[in-house]
Amino acid sequence: MVPANQVRQGVVDKLAVRAPESSICPSEVARELGGDTWRELTPFVRETAAQMAREGTIVATQGDAVVDAESAKGPIRLRRGPGW
Repeated sequence: MVPANQVRQGVVDKLAVRAPESSICPSEVARELGGDTWRELTPFVRETAAQMAREGTIVATQGDAVVDAESAKGPIRLRRGPGW
């Protein structure tokens, strides 16, 4: 398993190189860190993203709506949050 701090850093690194209004998919981080087993890592990336969202570092969205990354059903996107 990939440590949570590595997932957090992966999210930050991906968002840092994008325009401030851009977003990423949690699977982008999972693919980079998980290699061939990235699908197994995706739920953990979402859990870690949910914690980051509670801290205000990022926000999770579905379309234009901000959602709770932990309870959202279906695909989510991650954007820079107010605490970025």
